[in-house]
Amino acid sequence: MPIDNNLAERAIKPFVIGCKAWLFSDTPKGATASAQIYSLVETAKVNGQEPCTWLRHVLEWLPQAPSVEEYERLLLWNCSPEMP
Repeated sequence: MPIDNNLAERAIKPFVIGCKAWLFSDTPKGATASAQIYSLVETAKVNGQEPCTWLRHVLEWLPQAPSVEEYERLLLWNCSPEMP
């Protein structure tokens, strides 16, 4: 086990830098939406996906998913953006 938390610190650095800009979010719902997107982006990175490519893929295919199995295929750890 590493004795430091450098990996975690590097993961949150972009958000710490942007904190001043996001200090005055217009609404709590807007702040929640931002946090959810940031969480998806960082999770994509950890799972070896390019966040923009994965999000585009998911947003294109999600409306066409007829079953739970199809939803699960879109999860980061199950998905490859080349997959239909």
